Amino acid sequence: MWAGGLAHAQDGAGAISPGAISVVGNPSDRGLAPLQTTREKWDNFAKETVGPLTWGGGAFNALFSQVTNTDPKYGVNRVALGKRFGASLADIASENFFGDFVVASAFQEDPRYHRKGEGFSLWYRFGYAISRSVVIRKDTGGNTFNFDNVLGSAASSAFSNIYYPAASRNGNAMLMHFWTDVADNGFVNLAPEFWPDFKRKVFGRWMHRPVEH
Repeated sequence: MWAGGLAHAQDGAGAISPGAISVVGNPSDRGLAPLQTTREKWDNFAKETVGPLTWGGGAFNALFSQVTNTDPKYGVNRVALGKRFGASLADIASENFFGDFVVASAFQEDPRYHRKGEGFSLWYRFGYAISRSVVIRKDTGGNTFNFDNVLGSAASSAFSNIYYPAASRNGNAMLMHFWTDVADNGFVNLAPEFWPDFKRKVFGRWMHRPVEH
C-alpha cells in the first residue's frame, strides 16, 4: 500500500509506525482493465511490494523511529535500527498482502489507484485522492466502501504483534496503528495523482531545454 503522509504517529508521544508508508496502488490511467482474477491481484501485490517505494518507505520510517525513539521500541543502537527497518518492511508487506490481495480478492475490489489527471481542478483531484482511503473501485466498475484498506490495515496491525517488541504491543498502539494506516492511504494517493504532472512540467522542461553553443 503507498505506505503515506510519509509517516504517522502511533502513540501520544508522536511515535511513528514503521508501516507508515504502504504502497496502496500503482499509478494508473483511466480506462485500465480491472484485476478480475486472484492471480492478477497476486501479481499486483508482488509487484508493488518489491518496488523501490517499499524499500524507501521502510528506510524512512526506521530512521524516523530511531531518531525519535518511538514505536517499535527496540532501543537506539545500530542493532535497533536494523530491527526497525525489518519491522517496517514487514508492516508494508503484510498490509499489501492482507489488503491488496486477500481482502481485494474476497470483496472483488481493484486495489490500484486510478488517477484523475489533468482536466479537473487541483482541489477536486486533492479531495478525490484523499477520499480513496474509504472508497475503492469495484472489479465490475463503480465505487464501493474500501474494505481493502480498512480490513487490510486492521489485519496488518494485529499481525505486527508477532514481531513488535513487548513495549509496543498494546491495545492503544494497535488502535493508533490501524487508524493512521487507514488515513495514510489517502495521503499517499497524492503521489500517483500529481507525480506525472510534476515529472512532465519539471523534468520535461529540463529535457527539452535548448542546448547553448
